[in-house]
Amino acid sequence: MSTDEIVIEVGERHIREINRDMQKACAAGKKIRVVDTLSRHNLGIGLPPGADLHFEGSVGYYCGGLNTGSTITIERNAGWAVGEGMADGHITVGGYAGMSVGAAMIGGTIHVKGDTGPRCGVAMKGGNIVVEGKIGYQSGFMAHSGKIIALGGAGDSCADALWEGEVWVAGDVKSLGVDVIIEDPTAEEVAEVDAILEPLGLVDTSRNWRKMVSGQRLWYFESRDASAWLMI
Repeated sequence: MSTDEIVIEVGERHIREINRDMQKACAAGKKIRVVDTLSRHNLGIGLPPGADLHFEGSVGYYCGGLNTGSTITIERNAGWAVGEGMADGHITVGGYAGMSVGAAMIGGTIHVKGDTGPRCGVAMKGGNIVVEGKIGYQSGFMAHSGKIIALGGAGDSCADALWEGEVWVAGDVKSLGVDVIIEDPTAEEVAEVDAILEPLGLVDTSRNWRKMVSGQRLWYFESRDASAWLMI
Protein backbone atom coordinates (compact mmCIF):
# COMPACT_ATOMS: atom_id res chain seq x y z
CA MET A 1 0.00 0.00 0.00
CA SER A 2 1.27 3.48 -0.88
CA THR A 3 2.04 5.82 2.02
CA ASP A 4 -0.20 8.33 0.23
CA GLU A 5 -3.19 5.95 0.46
CA ILE A 6 -5.37 4.94 3.36
CA VAL A 7 -7.49 1.79 3.24
CA ILE A 8 -10.81 1.94 5.09
CA GLU A 9 -12.75 -1.25 5.66
CA VAL A 10 -16.54 -1.08 5.81
CA GLY A 11 -17.72 -4.56 6.74
CA GLU A 12 -20.18 -4.55 9.63
CA ARG A 13 -18.79 -1.44 11.31
CA HIS A 14 -21.10 1.43 12.28
CA ILE A 15 -21.58 3.85 9.39
CA ARG A 16 -20.88 6.88 11.61
CA GLU A 17 -17.48 5.43 12.53
CA ILE A 18 -16.67 4.68 8.88
CA ASN A 19 -17.55 8.20 7.74
CA ARG A 20 -15.51 9.71 10.56
CA ASP A 21 -12.52 7.70 9.34
CA MET A 22 -13.10 9.01 5.83
CA GLN A 23 -13.20 12.61 7.04
CA LYS A 24 -9.96 12.13 9.00
CA ALA A 25 -8.26 10.65 5.93
CA CYS A 26 -9.50 13.53 3.79
CA ALA A 27 -8.11 16.03 6.32
CA ALA A 28 -4.74 14.27 6.12
CA GLY A 29 -4.71 14.69 2.33
CA LYS A 30 -4.59 10.96 1.67
CA LYS A 31 -6.18 9.02 -1.16
CA ILE A 32 -8.76 6.66 0.23
CA ARG A 33 -9.52 3.11 -0.87
CA VAL A 34 -12.72 1.73 0.66
CA VAL A 35 -12.94 -2.06 0.79
CA ASP A 36 -15.47 -4.71 1.84
CA THR A 37 -18.30 -2.29 1.03
CA LEU A 38 -21.10 -4.90 1.26
CA SER A 39 -23.44 -2.47 -0.56
CA ARG A 40 -23.81 -0.51 2.67
CA HIS A 41 -25.87 2.71 2.70
CA ASN A 42 -24.79 6.29 3.50
CA LEU A 43 -21.11 5.94 2.68
CA GLY A 44 -19.01 9.02 1.94
CA ILE A 45 -21.54 11.66 2.98
CA GLY A 46 -20.55 15.34 2.98
CA LEU A 47 -17.01 14.84 1.73
CA PRO A 48 -14.82 17.94 1.40
CA PRO A 49 -13.22 19.52 -1.67
CA GLY A 50 -10.12 17.83 -3.05
CA ALA A 51 -10.60 14.36 -1.55
CA ASP A 52 -10.11 11.26 -3.70
CA LEU A 53 -12.01 8.07 -2.81
CA HIS A 54 -12.22 4.73 -4.55
CA PHE A 55 -14.96 2.31 -3.46
CA GLU A 56 -14.19 -1.31 -4.33
CA GLY A 57 -17.36 -3.23 -5.15
CA SER A 58 -20.92 -1.91 -4.91
CA VAL A 59 -22.47 0.65 -2.55
CA GLY A 60 -25.99 1.17 -1.23
CA TYR A 61 -28.23 4.22 -0.96
CA TYR A 62 -27.02 7.84 -0.84
CA CYS A 63 -23.31 7.25 -1.49
CA GLY A 64 -21.53 10.56 -2.07
CA GLY A 65 -24.50 12.59 -0.91
CA LEU A 66 -23.83 16.27 -0.11
CA ASN A 67 -20.45 16.06 -1.84
CA THR A 68 -18.72 19.46 -1.79
CA GLY A 69 -15.88 18.74 -4.19
CA SER A 70 -14.48 15.23 -3.79
CA THR A 71 -13.68 12.82 -6.61
CA ILE A 72 -15.48 9.55 -5.91
CA THR A 73 -15.14 6.36 -7.93
CA ILE A 74 -17.48 3.41 -7.36
CA GLU A 75 -16.21 0.28 -9.10
CA ARG A 76 -19.54 -1.48 -9.54
CA ASN A 77 -23.16 -0.55 -8.79
CA ALA A 78 -24.78 2.13 -6.64
CA GLY A 79 -28.15 2.13 -4.91
CA TRP A 80 -30.71 4.93 -4.83
CA ALA A 81 -29.78 8.61 -4.83
CA VAL A 82 -26.05 8.46 -5.45
CA GLY A 83 -24.74 12.03 -5.22
CA GLU A 84 -27.98 13.40 -3.76
CA GLY A 85 -27.69 17.11 -2.98
CA MET A 86 -24.07 17.35 -4.12
CA ALA A 87 -22.68 20.84 -4.67
CA ASP A 88 -19.45 20.07 -6.52
CA GLY A 89 -17.04 17.30 -7.37
CA HIS A 90 -17.13 14.25 -9.61
CA ILE A 91 -18.74 10.84 -9.01
CA THR A 92 -18.20 7.87 -11.32
CA VAL A 93 -20.35 4.74 -11.09
CA GLY A 94 -18.81 1.81 -12.92
CA GLY A 95 -22.07 -0.11 -13.35
CA TYR A 96 -25.78 0.46 -12.73
CA ALA A 97 -27.14 3.25 -10.53
CA GLY A 98 -30.54 3.03 -8.86
CA MET A 99 -33.40 5.49 -8.63
CA SER A 100 -32.91 9.26 -8.21
CA VAL A 101 -29.30 9.66 -9.29
CA GLY A 102 -28.22 13.21 -8.41
CA ALA A 103 -31.52 14.14 -6.78
CA ALA A 104 -31.55 17.86 -5.93
CA MET A 105 -27.87 18.26 -6.84
CA ILE A 106 -26.69 21.82 -7.46
CA GLY A 107 -23.30 21.28 -9.09
CA GLY A 108 -20.59 18.86 -10.11
CA THR A 109 -20.76 15.88 -12.46
CA ILE A 110 -22.08 12.35 -12.02
CA HIS A 111 -20.98 9.81 -14.63
CA VAL A 112 -22.81 6.47 -14.75
CA LYS A 113 -21.28 3.88 -17.07
CA GLY A 114 -24.36 1.63 -17.04
CA ASP A 115 -28.11 2.32 -16.88
CA THR A 116 -29.99 4.24 -14.20
CA GLY A 117 -33.26 3.61 -12.45
CA PRO A 118 -36.29 5.92 -12.46
CA ARG A 119 -36.19 9.68 -11.84
CA CYS A 120 -32.56 10.25 -12.65
CA GLY A 121 -31.85 13.93 -11.91
CA VAL A 122 -35.14 14.50 -10.10
CA ALA A 123 -35.38 18.12 -8.87
CA MET A 124 -31.75 18.83 -9.78
CA LYS A 125 -30.74 22.47 -9.48
CA GLY A 126 -27.50 22.39 -11.47
CA GLY A 127 -24.55 20.27 -12.52
CA ASN A 128 -24.44 17.48 -15.08
CA ILE A 129 -25.39 13.83 -15.15
CA VAL A 130 -23.90 11.70 -17.92
CA VAL A 131 -25.31 8.19 -18.41
CA GLU A 132 -23.69 5.87 -20.94
CA GLY A 133 -26.69 3.55 -20.83
CA LYS A 134 -30.44 4.16 -20.57
CA ILE A 135 -32.15 6.47 -18.09
CA GLY A 136 -35.24 5.11 -16.36
CA TYR A 137 -38.88 6.15 -16.01
CA GLN A 138 -39.58 9.85 -15.52
CA SER A 139 -35.94 10.89 -15.52
CA GLY A 140 -35.48 14.66 -15.31
CA PHE A 141 -38.71 15.07 -13.34
CA MET A 142 -38.96 18.72 -12.25
CA ALA A 143 -35.29 19.43 -13.02
CA HIS A 144 -34.82 23.14 -12.37
CA SER A 145 -31.40 23.49 -13.99
CA GLY A 146 -28.46 21.44 -15.25
CA LYS A 147 -28.17 18.79 -17.94
CA ILE A 148 -28.96 15.08 -18.05
CA ILE A 149 -27.15 13.46 -20.98
CA ALA A 150 -28.16 9.89 -21.83
CA LEU A 151 -26.26 8.04 -24.54
CA GLY A 152 -28.37 4.86 -24.55
CA GLY A 153 -31.98 6.04 -24.68
CA ALA A 154 -34.69 6.77 -22.13
CA GLY A 155 -37.72 5.10 -20.59
CA ASP A 156 -41.31 6.25 -20.21
CA SER A 157 -42.37 9.78 -19.27
CA CYS A 158 -38.97 11.24 -20.02
CA ALA A 159 -38.35 14.81 -18.79
CA ASP A 160 -41.76 15.04 -17.13
CA ALA A 161 -42.58 18.49 -15.71
CA LEU A 162 -39.21 20.01 -16.52
CA TRP A 163 -38.46 23.55 -15.42
CA GLU A 164 -35.22 24.99 -16.77
CA GLY A 165 -33.25 21.75 -16.84
CA GLU A 166 -32.41 20.01 -20.10
CA VAL A 167 -32.47 16.31 -21.01
CA TRP A 168 -30.34 15.23 -23.96
CA VAL A 169 -30.89 11.74 -25.32
CA ALA A 170 -29.15 9.77 -28.03
CA GLY A 171 -31.19 6.66 -28.78
CA ASP A 172 -34.83 5.64 -28.39
CA VAL A 173 -37.18 7.43 -26.00
CA LYS A 174 -40.10 5.23 -24.92
CA SER A 175 -42.41 8.19 -24.23
CA LEU A 176 -42.30 11.86 -23.27
CA GLY A 177 -43.58 13.25 -19.98
CA VAL A 178 -46.00 16.11 -19.39
CA ASP A 179 -45.18 19.55 -20.84
CA VAL A 180 -42.06 18.51 -22.75
CA ILE A 181 -41.00 19.73 -26.16
CA ILE A 182 -38.11 18.57 -28.34
CA GLU A 183 -35.91 21.28 -29.83
CA ASP A 184 -33.29 21.04 -32.54
CA PRO A 185 -30.06 21.95 -30.74
CA THR A 186 -27.81 24.61 -32.21
CA ALA A 187 -24.20 23.85 -33.07
CA GLU A 188 -23.15 25.91 -30.05
CA GLU A 189 -25.37 23.86 -27.74
CA VAL A 190 -24.00 20.58 -29.12
CA ALA A 191 -20.49 21.93 -28.53
CA GLU A 192 -21.41 22.59 -24.90
CA VAL A 193 -22.54 18.98 -24.48
CA ASP A 194 -19.41 17.69 -26.22
CA ALA A 195 -17.32 19.77 -23.80
CA ILE A 196 -18.95 17.84 -20.94
CA LEU A 197 -18.40 14.49 -22.67
CA GLU A 198 -14.86 15.12 -23.89
CA PRO A 199 -13.05 14.61 -20.53
CA LEU A 200 -14.94 11.30 -20.22
CA GLY A 201 -13.85 10.11 -23.66
CA LEU A 202 -17.44 9.97 -24.88
CA VAL A 203 -17.62 12.45 -27.75
CA ASP A 204 -19.22 11.02 -30.92
CA THR A 205 -20.11 13.51 -33.65
CA SER A 206 -22.45 11.01 -35.35
CA ARG A 207 -25.04 11.13 -32.54
CA ASN A 208 -28.56 12.29 -33.36
CA TRP A 209 -29.50 14.25 -30.24
CA ARG A 210 -32.97 14.88 -28.88
CA LYS A 211 -32.85 17.98 -26.70
CA MET A 212 -35.84 18.08 -24.35
CA VAL A 213 -36.92 21.27 -22.61
CA SER A 214 -40.02 22.56 -20.85
CA GLY A 215 -43.03 23.61 -22.89
CA GLN A 216 -43.60 26.11 -20.05
CA ARG A 217 -47.30 25.38 -19.81
CA LEU A 218 -46.88 24.21 -16.22
CA TRP A 219 -45.09 27.43 -15.32
CA TYR A 220 -48.36 29.35 -15.54
CA PHE A 221 -51.16 26.76 -15.39
CA GLU A 222 -54.49 27.37 -13.68
CA SER A 223 -55.11 24.96 -10.80
CA ARG A 224 -58.42 23.95 -12.35
CA ASP A 225 -56.79 23.05 -15.67
CA ALA A 226 -56.05 19.41 -14.88
CA SER A 227 -55.07 18.72 -18.49
CA ALA A 228 -51.92 20.80 -17.92
CA TRP A 229 -50.50 18.47 -15.32
CA LEU A 230 -52.23 15.13 -15.83
CA MET A 231 -51.35 12.80 -18.68
CA ILE A 232 -54.87 12.93 -20.18
